Amino acid sequence: MDRQTDSWSLLVGGCLFFPGLFFFFKRTLTQLGCNHGDATTASARAVSAVQAIMASSAGVIIVTSCEDVMRDRHWLSESYVVFATPYFVFDIYTMFLCYRHRLQVKGHEGGVGVGGYLRRELLLVLHHLFMVLACCPASLFCRQGRGDFFQGLLFLAELSTPFVCLGKVLIQFQQQKTLLHKLNGALMILVFFCCRVLLFPYMYLTYSRYLRVPLLRVPLEVPWPCNLGAGLLMGLQVHWFLLICRGALRLLLRPATP
Repeated sequence: MDRQTDSWSLLVGGCLFFPGLFFFFKRTLTQLGCNHGDATTASARAVSAVQAIMASSAGVIIVTSCEDVMRDRHWLSESYVVFATPYFVFDIYTMFLCYRHRLQVKGHEGGVGVGGYLRRELLLVLHHLFMVLACCPASLFCRQGRGDFFQGLLFLAELSTPFVCLGKVLIQFQQQKTLLHKLNGALMILVFFCCRVLLFPYMYLTYSRYLRVPLLRVPLEVPWPCNLGAGLLMGLQVHWFLLICRGALRLLLRPATP
């Protein structure tokens, strides 16, 4: 009963914290002189960055606390999942607000709709829904108290998000030619590759060492839903990493304007 009560408290806390943080940032930026659209977009990215810092901090704590990668427990591995789940639902909404603002800036006030938003951001929306509808229940109800270390590793994937958010904010405010944007871009590519693309091979390598079996045999030792989930998530990360690299290459090859 106490655990159930704590879970509901964390869930309600997340439902209040992330929207509250968004409206706090938005009000602050508006008071500082930002227009409504820019304040909305920057606030959404600030909330994403805060959530990412919290998640990666929880990941560091969990990973460094678990010596046995399967049996050691840490309370954050489940508590943060419950707390952060409302963020993914709320972020779907704030992404729509950002999409609407971009279209309005381009003069498409009449063509802003949910259908266009879903076509534009389909992968991100599916990613967020997958996190809420599959990853959260699996983490809370299917692990049977095992694998907190790997849960912490998944939290560490969020380390790249603050760099992604900062890059978007710099572009939003016409700062893409600054040294800060270039340094942030280089760090974003490096951290994204290490914490999102290499994450899944590293998890399988760690489990192969735990089981003392060859790496290629690990998928046969892991339940098929875990392999499916890891494959889907890694596929998304590789896709987004290639998009990031393509954008960086296009920026490097763009002729300098006098």
